[in-house]
Parts: sequence; structure tokens; C-alpha cells
Amino acid sequence: MMTVWAVVGGFVLDALFGDPAWLPHPVVFMGKAIARLEGFLRPRLPKTPKGEVLGGAIVAFCLPVGTLLFTGAVCWGAARLHPLLGLAVQMFWCAQALAARGLVQESTNVYKELTKPDLPAARRAVSRIVGRDTAALTAEGVTKAAVETVAENASDGVIAPLFYMLLGGAPLALTYKAINTMDSMLGYKNEKYLYFGRVPAKLDDAANYLPSRLAALLWVAAAAFTRNDAKGAWKIWRRDRRRHASPNSAQTESACAGALGVQLAGPAYYFGQYYPKLTIGDALRPIEPEDILRANRMMYVASAFALAWGCALRALF
Repeated sequence: MMTVWAVVGGFVLDALFGDPAWLPHPVVFMGKAIARLEGFLRPRLPKTPKGEVLGGAIVAFCLPVGTLLFTGAVCWGAARLHPLLGLAVQMFWCAQALAARGLVQESTNVYKELTKPDLPAARRAVSRIVGRDTAALTAEGVTKAAVETVAENASDGVIAPLFYMLLGGAPLALTYKAINTMDSMLGYKNEKYLYFGRVPAKLDDAANYLPSRLAALLWVAAAAFTRNDAKGAWKIWRRDRRRHASPNSAQTESACAGALGVQLAGPAYYFGQYYPKLTIGDALRPIEPEDILRANRMMYVASAFALAWGCALRALF
């Protein structure tokens, strides 16, 4: 039951406070560790595809294992000192592993700029939460980018961490965040990371495989609860969930597109390079800034469902 209380407490802390800018975040330290490992390994390994794959594999082993061992030791030591201290440490780290409030805050900032309307400010706001180039995006493009980010991050920023913390507490949730951070830094299919990032990307695909599909089903349920189109969410998820280079990214994105009755994804520029991505969903109507708020509501409801059902199963078993 201690894990359940830590997860519930962490969820509430994230919903109330998010990630204050002044508070050091584990992902920052993970990012620094990845950069240092990469900087250490690249000069020491052959500059060949096999050498780069090996370097990425070493990072993909060292960071998650190191994260699990370190956080597990801290939680164990805190609990040995006092059970309530152990609970407090786990609760704090569970909150840091979740990104629901931060996602809502950042996407709502995009919505506010779009409705002023101030397109340049909206582009700057959305650039904080997406990886694509935003300087030339239209208002529709900015809105689509924000909605897609909410949908995708509902899985890897909220529901997947919940899944892992319910299985193994804060240490396993932060280990998942380490894997996710590796993918976000190394998992690019460009000249620099095509081989070095291969193993981290595959590991992230494996870690997200089950949570992303659970998240999509929870999104369908959330669509019904929030009076969006649950039938459309189910239909488009079944049809378009594989229309992405990643086996996981289109899971919640397709459910979101169907729930809203809009078309998401499509071609985009990353670091000045054009990527001809497939579209997801049917354009039953034009996308509008209010869809950002609708996506946020579905994300929170899907997350609450995940928390409730996950805690119930954990308590039973």
C-alpha cells in the first residue's frame, strides 16, 4: 500500500504544483549524464556504424541501470531511517516523473497567444513543447502541433510513468524517464544519430509499447466522459494507430484526432529538413484553438482513469 500512497500523493503534487522552475529536475541530470557519456564514448569507439551502435548501446545500458540503482538505494535508505521519510521521497519523485500540469500550462499558453491573436508569440510558445521547426507555422499548424503534443505526451509524460511507478514505485518510474530522455536526445534518424541512437530508440519503443496502447484505450474512455466523440476515437485509433514511424507515437494521437474530428500529423520540418509524415484522422472540421483545451481535458481524465484503475489493481494484487 505504501507504493499506492506514493503514487496518489505524487499525482496530486504534480496536479497542484507541476515542476517549479527553481526546483532541480531529475531529467536535467539525466540529460547531462547522457551528454557526458556520449562525449566520452564517441572519441574512444570506431567511427563506423557498428562502433556508433555499440556506443549507443553502452549509454542505453548505463543510464537506466544507474538510475534504477541510485534511486532505489536512496528510497531504500530513506525508508530504513523512517517509513514516512521513505514515503515522502517516493512521493516527491513520483510527482517529478509526471508532466500533466506542465503540459497543460505550456499548451494553454499556446492557446492564449492564438486567441489574442499573436501568431509569432504562439509560435514561440509552441516551440517550448515540440521538436519541429515552428518559425513558419500557420495558426492552424501551431494548433495542430500543440494538440499532437498533448496527445502524445499524455502517454509518455503521464500514463507510462504512472504505469511504471505502480509496478515499481519512483525508482522504476524514473528509470522509464531515463529511457525516454535518451530517446528524446539520441533517437533522431539524422546523420549524427542514425546509428548512435538506434539502441536507445529501440529501448524506448519497447518501454512504451504496452503503456501507449493502454493510454489510447483510456483516451477513448476519456472522450466519452468529456462528451467528445468516443466512437470516432475508437474508429480512428483502430485505423490510424500505425501511421507513424514510431510504433507508439500514433496511439494516443489517433484516438485524440478521432475524438475531436480533426486531422493531425502530416509533413513537418525538423532542423530545417523536410519529413513527409502521414496524416492521422479525418478533417471533419477545421482544427481550432479550443481543441487544445479539449485535448487537455481528455488528457487529465485519461490520467485520472489510469490512476484509479491502476491503484485498484495494485491494491488487489
